Amino acid sequence: MARNVEIKARAADLQAVEARVRPLADQGPIELHQDDTFFRCDQGRLKLRDFGDGHGELIFYRRADQLAPKCSHYEITVTDEPARLREVLTQALGVVGRVRKRRTLYLVGATRVHLDEVDELGCFVELEVVLQSGEPIEQGEATARALLKALQIADDALLAPAYVDLLQSR
Repeated sequence: MARNVEIKARAADLQAVEARVRPLADQGPIELHQDDTFFRCDQGRLKLRDFGDGHGELIFYRRADQLAPKCSHYEITVTDEPARLREVLTQALGVVGRVRKRRTLYLVGATRVHLDEVDELGCFVELEVVLQSGEPIEQGEATARALLKALQIADDALLAPAYVDLLQSR
């Protein structure tokens, strides 16, 4: 199973964060529209990500909900029929929630920096430090903390829950 270290924070000023990430980035900006449908799943989370262009990804992952950088274990498979797959999974498992967002992606080394505008929730920054096989989690956590500092994201902006949980708790 692939792994990364993730952390999420509210962003009062997404443009200011983007101005700080742009000079650090190896790639980006890449503009994405994502429509994530979450399904009932007892062993973690299962979501179907529809990119709105006839392509999608089925993503299964496990991670703790905590404020600090956290390790996520995940598997991804691609689909050319996301709408049909959503129908089948809805019938088989039931839907827990749906998250629609506009995402601007930057790559900073092994880190995916997501600048997210989430419908009904607001603006967020999400970091995903991709870990290589055998790479210690602590190294990914240190990378995430250094990038949080470089982006001037304060500890009191950090969030533990997933977007789908934030939507459900409103």
